[in-house]
Amino acid sequence: MTARILVIGRTGQLAVALADAAPPHGVTVRCLERPVLDIVQPASIANMLTAYSPSLVINAAAYTNVDAAEDDAATAYRVNRDGPAELARLCASASIPLIHISTDYVFDGRKGAPYVESDMTAPQGVYGASKLAGEQAVLTRCPHAVVLRTAWLYSPVGKNFVRTMLAAGEHNSSLRVVADQIGCPTSAQDLAKVVLSVARQLLDRWDDRYAGTYHAAGTGAATWHELATATFTAAVQYGRSMPMVEAISTHEWPTRAIRPPDSRLDCSKLAAVFGLRLPAWQDSVRRTVDTIFSRT
Repeated sequence: MTARILVIGRTGQLAVALADAAPPHGVTVRCLERPVLDIVQPASIANMLTAYSPSLVINAAAYTNVDAAEDDAATAYRVNRDGPAELARLCASASIPLIHISTDYVFDGRKGAPYVESDMTAPQGVYGASKLAGEQAVLTRCPHAVVLRTAWLYSPVGKNFVRTMLAAGEHNSSLRVVADQIGCPTSAQDLAKVVLSVARQLLDRWDDRYAGTYHAAGTGAATWHELATATFTAAVQYGRSMPMVEAISTHEWPTRAIRPPDSRLDCSKLAAVFGLRLPAWQDSVRRTVDTIFSRT
């Protein structure tokens, strides 16, 4: 019997990628969002778990507006902590494994080296703090839960840095991009394949060592400036001109929320436990740009 996976979220980058990537993994994926399923409405979650009877749940829903969260902490915590807490409780009561997606923003970015899962967390803003609270709530309430922290997500659809750069480059001969923040750019398509591979292993045979937190991000690291440059370089073959990309510092591009200056993630644990590693970010950016232009 084909396993049924319920994805919380439908139009987000990861949810779209999960739906596209499902067939080769021998699972059926149903992606739901408001008003059918509202992560902050316990009755909504309970009703859909009963109606769909999933073999596993993936929570890809989140409040991700990092700057707006500073002025709307209540909503950020409802979506990123309270909703996942109730989802985890319901999954536990029904003995359903849960995969919960989190973020590199749970760290302050001052370690000076890639973060491992056991490193001390110290979020610098409401978004990171609310996501960390969600992680803790999920792991406390659901013994069959896996938390996957990812970073700098982009895809051919939705609002993300790669698409923003391509749009900006179409109308500007020069751009200013921050060059003193470093992280692990991650393709939503790559992440979806890893999430589904983890799900398949959880469903095939649960092992108590699976429970816990993992880092799942693109292999290698880049600054925003390097990611922008790679994006434009990949777009040149489609007739786009290469804008001048000026490297600037964080203080030259002030934002409402503080970003971690170095949020690189060490993904060795994911490889050791599940045998999975995401591709090099440079290759994935090229594939994403190819997909974007193939759809235009």
